[in-house]
Amino acid sequence: MGYAEVYGRSLSDAEAFWAEAAEEIHWYKKWDKVLDDSNPPFYRWFTGGEVNTCYNVVDRHVEEGRGDQLALIYDTPITGAPTQKITYSELQHKVAHFAGALKAQGVEKGDRVIIYMPMVPEAAIAMLACARIGAVHSVVFGGFAPNELATRIEDAKPKLMISASCGVEPSGVIAYKPLLDQAIDISSVKPEKCIIMQRSQVEAELIEGRDIEWSESLEGVTPADCVPLAATDPLYILYTSGTTGEPKGVVRDNGGHLVALKWSMNNVYDVSPGEVFWAASDVGWVVGHSYIVYAPLVHGCTTILFEGKPVGTPDAGVFWRIISEHGVEVFFTAPTAFRAIKRDDPDADLMKKYDLSHFRILFLAGERSDPDTIQWAEEHLKVPVIDHYWQTETGWPMLANPMGIENMPVKYGSPSKPVPGFDFKVLDSECRELGAGEMGALCVKLPLPPGCLPTLWNADDRYVDSYLSEYPGFYKTGDAGYMDEEDYVYVMSRTDDIINVAGHRLSTGGMEEVLSAHPDVAECAVIGVKDQLKGQLPLGFLVLKAGVEKGNEEIVSEVVQLVRQQIGAVASFRQATVVKRLPKTRSGKILRGTMACIADGEEYRMPATIDDPAILPEITEALAGLGYPPA
Repeated sequence: MGYAEVYGRSLSDAEAFWAEAAEEIHWYKKWDKVLDDSNPPFYRWFTGGEVNTCYNVVDRHVEEGRGDQLALIYDTPITGAPTQKITYSELQHKVAHFAGALKAQGVEKGDRVIIYMPMVPEAAIAMLACARIGAVHSVVFGGFAPNELATRIEDAKPKLMISASCGVEPSGVIAYKPLLDQAIDISSVKPEKCIIMQRSQVEAELIEGRDIEWSESLEGVTPADCVPLAATDPLYILYTSGTTGEPKGVVRDNGGHLVALKWSMNNVYDVSPGEVFWAASDVGWVVGHSYIVYAPLVHGCTTILFEGKPVGTPDAGVFWRIISEHGVEVFFTAPTAFRAIKRDDPDADLMKKYDLSHFRILFLAGERSDPDTIQWAEEHLKVPVIDHYWQTETGWPMLANPMGIENMPVKYGSPSKPVPGFDFKVLDSECRELGAGEMGALCVKLPLPPGCLPTLWNADDRYVDSYLSEYPGFYKTGDAGYMDEEDYVYVMSRTDDIINVAGHRLSTGGMEEVLSAHPDVAECAVIGVKDQLKGQLPLGFLVLKAGVEKGNEEIVSEVVQLVRQQIGAVASFRQATVVKRLPKTRSGKILRGTMACIADGEEYRMPATIDDPAILPEITEALAGLGYPPA
C-alpha cells in the first residue's frame, strides 16, 4: 500500500486507521471509543482504555523473550567514562527498583515529579519509573537557569525532584545542585524531597531532611509493579517557551502517545525491532522524550543515549564513530549538528575512518534543513537523507518522507508531505485555504491525530488561545509556508519571520536557502531590521567553513548577488556580515528574534535556553559595525 492510499485512509476513516494501529500496543482494557469528539476542541483518543507506558516499553519485551537484547547504550565521550550497555532485563530491574524508591518517598499516581538531569541513563530510568507508577514527569533541561526552573516548579507543583550533582559541557563542569537549591528558594512551591545522583566530577552538598542520594534511595525498597492507567491520563508535561515569556506545559497522554510513536517507528523511520536507532538529542527536549526513550523502546529497538557534542568531543568524527561502533542503522539529529560537522570537516575526511556500511537512513529535524547541508550529507554518506518536521506540541512527525511506506522523490527545501493523520492546509488571515504555491499560515485541521497535545497543563483556555482561536477548526503551527501542486509542503519560517519589504511579504528562510548554497558558507541566518523607507530590510549573518581563503567582503558581495539573482531585487538584500558563530538555543535553534531586537535597539529578554550568552556581545559588535541600531 503506497503513501497516497495510506494517507487517504488516515483522513477518511481515522477511527478505523488508529484502532488498527492500537492493536500493536498492550492494553489492560480496550477502549470504549477510539475518538471522543463530544467536547471539541478538546478531543481525546482511546477513552475508556487502560494501559501502562512503562509496561509497553520495558516489561513486555522481557516477557516476550527480548530480555537479553540491549535496550540502551550510554556513550559519554565528554566525560571519557566507559560505555554502558543495559539489556531490557537490566532496565526492567533498574526501573522497577527506582519506581519503588519513588513510592517509598510518598510519590503516587497523579503526583508530579520534575527531572533536572544531564544525559545519563538515570534520566531515562527516572522517566520510566514515573511512567510505571502513574506519576507525571516533567523533564527540565539540565543546567537551565534557576528562574526558569522555578517557573516550572510553580506550574507543575512537584511532590519530588530528581537531579544530579552536575552536568558536563565542553566549557566545563556545571554544578546543578546550587541551581536546583536556588530555584526551590525562589519558588513558592516547595517539593517535599529531592533525589540527587552524585557524579564523580562534583559532589553535591545535600540538605538534611530533604535531599537523598540516588543509591541511598534504593536501599531496601520493594520493586514497584506497573499501574494500569487511563489512556487519557497524562504521561508527562514538557514545557515550551511561550510568547509572553511564561512557559507552556504541553501535556502528553499515555494511550495515544504509545500508539502514535509505535506506528511512526515502522512507517516513518522504517526501523525494525532489534535494530539500533539513535537520536542525538537531549531528554530535556521533545526529541529526547519521543525518540531516545519512548519510541525506540516501545518498538523493541536498541537506543543510544549520547553525552557529547557533534564537534569537540573530541572532534567532528564522533557521530561516525558511534554509528560504526554500535551498529546504528537509522540516525536522527538536527541540521545544525551537520552544519557544525561540515564547517570543521568540509571534505568529510573523518568519516572515511569508519565502517558505515550498515547505516541506512539519516533523518534531520528541529529547524529548516537547507539543501546544501542535505546534499553534503547525501554525497558523503550515500544513504537517503530525510528532512522532516514536527513540534514539541505534536510529539511526533507532521511532515516527512515516510520511509516505511514509500520512499518518495526528494524535493530540496521541503520536508515532503503530510504524515498520515495530519490534514495540512495553508490558510490566509481570513482562514481561507490558499492555492498551490501561495504563502500562508501552515495549519492542521482538527482533530489532531493521537500523540499530539490534548491541552496545556492546567490551562485549557491558554491552549485554545495559543493554538486554536486564530484559525477556528484548525491547529496553528505558528509556521508560514506553502504547498506545491504535488502536496509537498515548504516550511519557510515562523510566521513572525516573514518580513514585509515595501509591502512585499518575503520569507527569511527562502533567503537563507540561497546564502547556504554558497560554497564557503557553513551556516547562516537572515533577520528583518526596521527601515524608515521600506518598513523592513533583510540582513544576513554568515558563518564560514574552516579553511576559507577568500576575504569576507568578497564573500558578502557574492551572496548579495546570489539573492538578487535567485529571489530578485524585490528582496532588497544588500547587507550581510561574517560572524564566528550564531546565537542558538541548546537544542540548536537560531535566535533570530533576539538578533532582530539587538539590531532594532529594542529591549529583549535573555532566552533561557541560550547555549552561550557570550555570543550576543559578538553579534552586537557585528551589528554596530553595520550601523545597527541606527542612531
